[in-house]
Formats: sequence, C-alpha cells, structure tokens
Amino acid sequence: MVPDVSILGRGQAGRALAAAWGERARLCSHLDRPDGLVLLAVPDRAIAGLATEFPGRCVHMSGSLHLADVPCAHPLTSFTGEAADWRGTPLAITGAVPAVLLQAFEALGFLPFQLPPERKALYHACAVLTSGHAATLWLEASRLLAEAGVVLPGRGLIPLAEATVRNVAVKGEGGRTGPFVRGDEATITQDAAALPEPWRDLFLRLGCLAGAPSEGDRKD
Repeated sequence: MVPDVSILGRGQAGRALAAAWGERARLCSHLDRPDGLVLLAVPDRAIAGLATEFPGRCVHMSGSLHLADVPCAHPLTSFTGEAADWRGTPLAITGAVPAVLLQAFEALGFLPFQLPPERKALYHACAVLTSGHAATLWLEASRLLAEAGVVLPGRGLIPLAEATVRNVAVKGEGGRTGPFVRGDEATITQDAAALPEPWRDLFLRLGCLAGAPSEGDRKD
C-alpha cells in the first residue's frame, strides 16, 4: 500500500513518483506546508531550509547532501516526469527512512541499499559520471559531427550508446570496445588529430583510463 505522503516539488522526480504512486501521493509546490509524511523532491540547495519546516517527518532525495537529522532515499535513475519501469534500480538509503516509504519504493521495483554518509559524495560523483557526463559526451559528439556536415540517418549515435550500455551490463569490463581497448595506437593518433581542443585532450585522457588491453582484445 502506498503511504499517505506529500511530495514537495513538481520537478521531474516529484511528478514521476506521484504518477506511479497514484491518489495517495499528493504532489505539492515547494511553497506548500502539508501535514504528515513529506518527501522533499527539491534541489539540494533548498533541502536544509525546507527540512526545518517538517521536523521528524520528512525524507529528502539528494544523492550528495547529508543532513544528520533528515533521512535520505535517493533513486539511482534519471526521471522524465512520468512513471516508468524501475525494476532493479538501486535506491540509496541514508538514515532512518520510514518503513512505509521504503515499501512504497520497493513496490515500484527499486532496490534499497544502505549508503554511509561519508560515501555519499563519491556515490553521487560516480552517478554524475554515468549520467550527466556521459550524456554530455554523446550530445557533444553529435554536435561535432553536425558542425562538420556529417548527418547521421535514423537515430544517429543513440543505437551505439544503447548497444554499449547493453554490452557492459552483460560483460562488465569485457563490454568495452574500441581502439583504446585494442591498443590500436595508429587509429588513436589519427582520431585524436581530427578533434578540436579541449575534446582532443579529453579523448586521450578518457582513453587512457580504460587500462591496458588484454590479449583477447588485441588485434592479430
């Protein structure tokens, strides 16, 4: 059963959870002061101030911020404002999140795990690398091609991004492909020369983080 909860914040996360939980989850403006359990789905900068309005009865959703007296439930996903299939999605828990709210998240497919406060910044930085920074790379790669007059048909680079995610999901590190994994120095040099700065430097730096290629990855 979904708890009687007020979701404070009408951004993409708040709207998506409200849609998924239905009539027992009230979607409120950040200016509202509802009674009962409150889920703070607002920007990090607003959490501390709002939390003082709901002492002992609010949970925030920041993956980075830690407040000693305010528990946190952070869904490790990118919301669109609509309900989605969240089965298998981690839910970082810090502090004493009410059991009824945990159960509500679990009913949507989220998988709670305990995240120590001292690991929140690292956890969130890794989330940003995986989501926001990865999206920046895909979008900028598309822009560089477009500016050079290369128009990709269909869905452009998206099928490649999706295939890469699937490969990594199945094979882990073995799902990485490309010239850095294969140790193809001639291709790396040629590709880097085609990029403008600062993308050339970023291309080489990120490639070096991939580590040395295994024998199975090398070209014969």
